Amino acid sequence: QVHLVESGGGLVQAGGSLRLSCAASAGIFIFDVMRWYRQAPGNQRELVATITNGDSTTYKDTVKGRFTISRDNAKNTMYLQMGRLQPGGTSVYYCNAYILASTILDYWGQGSQVTVSP
Repeated sequence: QVHLVESGGGLVQAGGSLRLSCAASAGIFIFDVMRWYRQAPGNQRELVATITNGDSTTYKDTVKGRFTISRDNAKNTMYLQMGRLQPGGTSVYYCNAYILASTILDYWGQGSQVTVSP
């Protein structure tokens, strides 16, 4: 069983920056895809950013140019650098990783709260 643990959340003023980390209990090179999701109060969970094991990245349109996803295989950690955080951007951020095998092996972290103050 692989465990993912997010950290780095907190309170930030609108316009500020935060970096989230997602530490894995196993080498992240095993994951074909790693993702960050977020869920705002009263909303459904939404995909924010994706990185493949080939370091290909994609982003939700509303975060392009402000967020950067990355992974450090040596540290078994994925990151989300968030900049110019917007008012109303309060969400719980979740990391997700999966392995494409005969079945999809899918893992989630417990979430990290990001609160953006006006």
